[in-house]
Amino acid sequence: MSPDQPDDSIEGRPDTPPHLDPALPPARRVAALLALLDLDTRLLMLHQFQPAVPAAGLASFHTGLEALHGLAWLGPATVFPQAVGLGATWNPALLRRIGSVVGDEVRGFHRRDPIRGGLNVWAPVVNLLRDPRWGRNEEGYAEDPLLTGILSVAYAGGLRGDHPVYLKTAPTLKHFLGYNNETDRDTTSSGLRPRVLHEYELPAFRAAIQAGVAVGVMPSYNLVNGRPAHLDGALLDTLRGWADGEVVVFSDAHAPSNIAGIQQYYPDQPAGQAAALLAGVDSFTDHDTDSEFTAGHLRTALQRGLITEADVDRAVRRLLLLRLRLGEFDPPTGTETAATGPTADNPFAAITEDAIGAQAHRELARQAAREAIVLLRNERDLLPLRRSECRRIAVIGTHADTLYEDWYSGTLPYQVTPAGGLADLSEAEVVVVEGVDRIALVTPDGEVVRAGAAEDGAVLRLAAAGAASGADCGFDLFDWGEGVRTLRAAANGRYVSARSDGSLVNDRAMPGEWVVHETFELTPIGDEQHGLFNQALAKWVRVDADGVLRADRSDPAEATPFTLRVDRPGLETAIEAASAADVAVLVIGNDPHINGRETEDRKRLELPAAHEELVRRVGAANPRTILVLVSSYPIAVPWADRNLPAVVWTAHGGQEAGSALAEVLFGDYSPAGRLPQTWYRSTDELPDLLDYDIITSGSTYLYYRGSPLYPFGHGLSYTEFHYGPLELDAHEAGPEDTITARVQVTNVGERPGDEVVQLYSHQERSRATQPLHALRGFRRVNLAAGASTTVEFDLPIRELALFDVTSSKPVVESSRHRLSVGASSADLRSHADLDVLGTEIAPVILAGRRVRAVDFDAIQGGRLVDETRTRGTAVEAAEPGSWLAFHRVVLPSGPLHCTLSASRADPNSGRVQLRVGDPTSGPLLAELTVTGAGDRRRFHDVLAETQWRPIDTDLAGAGRQSESTAAVARPEPVDLYLVFPDAHTTVRDIRIDCGEPPIS
Repeated sequence: MSPDQPDDSIEGRPDTPPHLDPALPPARRVAALLALLDLDTRLLMLHQFQPAVPAAGLASFHTGLEALHGLAWLGPATVFPQAVGLGATWNPALLRRIGSVVGDEVRGFHRRDPIRGGLNVWAPVVNLLRDPRWGRNEEGYAEDPLLTGILSVAYAGGLRGDHPVYLKTAPTLKHFLGYNNETDRDTTSSGLRPRVLHEYELPAFRAAIQAGVAVGVMPSYNLVNGRPAHLDGALLDTLRGWADGEVVVFSDAHAPSNIAGIQQYYPDQPAGQAAALLAGVDSFTDHDTDSEFTAGHLRTALQRGLITEADVDRAVRRLLLLRLRLGEFDPPTGTETAATGPTADNPFAAITEDAIGAQAHRELARQAAREAIVLLRNERDLLPLRRSECRRIAVIGTHADTLYEDWYSGTLPYQVTPAGGLADLSEAEVVVVEGVDRIALVTPDGEVVRAGAAEDGAVLRLAAAGAASGADCGFDLFDWGEGVRTLRAAANGRYVSARSDGSLVNDRAMPGEWVVHETFELTPIGDEQHGLFNQALAKWVRVDADGVLRADRSDPAEATPFTLRVDRPGLETAIEAASAADVAVLVIGNDPHINGRETEDRKRLELPAAHEELVRRVGAANPRTILVLVSSYPIAVPWADRNLPAVVWTAHGGQEAGSALAEVLFGDYSPAGRLPQTWYRSTDELPDLLDYDIITSGSTYLYYRGSPLYPFGHGLSYTEFHYGPLELDAHEAGPEDTITARVQVTNVGERPGDEVVQLYSHQERSRATQPLHALRGFRRVNLAAGASTTVEFDLPIRELALFDVTSSKPVVESSRHRLSVGASSADLRSHADLDVLGTEIAPVILAGRRVRAVDFDAIQGGRLVDETRTRGTAVEAAEPGSWLAFHRVVLPSGPLHCTLSASRADPNSGRVQLRVGDPTSGPLLAELTVTGAGDRRRFHDVLAETQWRPIDTDLAGAGRQSESTAAVARPEPVDLYLVFPDAHTTVRDIRIDCGEPPIS
């Protein structure tokens, strides 16, 4: 029997409606409930906000509660380090505990407020951190699919709970698929060729689905290979194929409207919404609480015949089954039945709001913050600090005494800042200096801008010179780089924000919200004067007739010019504090709401110029300077790495960040965090942000051939670990085997500590480009001084497969693999060779079969596009001179018949050349003309006949042959290039036959 079909052989209780009877199988209960709902109700249930149906005993229900690193957006709750910080722990057991705690707090809030506190949580994010400029870098775990997959299984497993029947919460993975850029994210397309798709992107999602701990998936905003991710039914079917049970697909917010909106993929909303439903989307997050928007368009789609009631019921059935698994329709205790005995109790229904912010949760937050800290550099044994040598500590920088929340952070219930933590854990005098200028804004008439002293501030207005006190007219000026500044009023410590009417008010505790109204630009106007521009409103600031500052002018000529009078120079104050201290702790980083966040990518990895100068000047003032980087992403700090004795990184670490940092700096805890992504020396080392082909672009630790600032997996300790030989239980294995690798690790230092033991592999011979190193396993182990342990890794040989484009499946090649174990991807201590007895991949045969263009081996200038609106991928020449390469192609001698399935996006004809050996100088095999139809999706066959007579084997492979050669050699594999002299030609597939022309 199919698992989604009701089992009528089990009898329920006669006095209970079937859907409320825990004794009945879930499929039967859901089928009974579905029969109680009319069509309009079922359509409304496809929206994020599902209506109550009192007649059926259904309460209202909504999908989507944010729980990325704690319960978010619902008030104070335990805040753990950002997800990238949790990734730096390399500790699945810790993440499972955190997930369980977050699940408890979600349940607690659900008990407090069942309407707002939903149980479908949108976490974890398993998008790979391919490029650190991604605006949402802090939301992912790592750039590596194995590490990401293991950590996602752990966190989602904690959220889900261990009960065999009931879910604590319903974890939903975000965002499927190829989502690693923000700017114009709704209209950009992520090109994922088969190898990148199957070897890199899909494994990160597969882990939690196969493990059964994630029960939902959210598609991404972007397009994948030219098709909106919400419409890629083939990929969603692949994802569902990994699960034993149902997987619910929840749309991202407003994404269904984008299909016929900004993406213009379908002509109107009914067609677009219908296409999403047919592709496999079950729940539509669109137009906020207006469920009729979705229901109305799907109703129209039904009337047009675009969808059927069966399509609607399939999605509603999945949603109801999910609610059933959450225990919504069951009593909190089991019920005895004659047929089945006692039903399983739902233990999660007993969780109360007392769970929110519990003391044990605070302690776990502190432990997580400790484990997330990465020691990047430690020269001259500056760290750990000796308390006896630290009578005065200068804590300097924008993050010295402030904790920052990100968009998906919970509200901090309390804050232990770096300065606070150092003061709590020492008897030193802690001097706090932010290192920013305090300025006054002075008009040409000598009037100054005054701020309100009340907690909620007041509108900024002019006061006559001398009429306002220093605090009233002082503003701390923060420079975040890229020309972006924030102003904090000295009068009340609140940030200046622009209201919708343009008036400026000092009322914000921190910059934030979806649109950040606290960011300004200062533009020089004349000599030593500046105009003030509010980024959110895109308006210039002027002083109105009442003396009030308003951002309401589009013309910079109408902006009021201000002189920035510096009343307290931040740099000089910082240098003075550093010079007078026994140690300077310089704490700087990013504000997660500024210059990189959801909807906005970063332009650069370097520090803002003002921060870089602060680092250099403080470092020169005090040779005992520790740089602490608090950031959502890697930062390029090559000068600091060369010149400062100690560099530490932590993601924004939550409520206990300061305590954890102080424990690490004083040596109460030996750091053991490891980098979950590569730290590059400069932005210039990165490829184009939209280039998702990590193989061709040479990005991430897997393919990057440069010298990173800090490599993937890097992190130092206060103790030392020795690695013994890497031992294998076999040095020869086949595809179905599993080998065990063992290494003895010894703490040879003088203090206890954790070591993250990492196993990597490299395939020495392959048909295709292979990673330089690929993570195959890791263990975080704790060892006392002098203690040893043997770390074992079981490695299924199947995991060494590449996705073979010649057969469109994973293949384990015959090759020697070098297995290496060590402390990072660049610090490999022990090695062993393994001979894998797999498959020799045969040359590509183009005769008698069509080879997909997307199965290329190399590409230049081409982009992946949709073959049709519902299926398939083709390749389009994005620019003249684009080419595709197919390696090891067999071209027999003699007359050849070339068939190309192609199309043109414009009405003009275009050429496609087939060349051997080299895309520019190789022999021309054939030139085909593709007539223009003005429709990229209208493919037709283009034919050409030619002769192929290679001179000899060596020259054929190299392409060294005149275009009219006549010598004959035995057929040997060659490199075949499809070259596009003209742009905008799209190729779907190619076939080359020998002898008689193929019969169509």
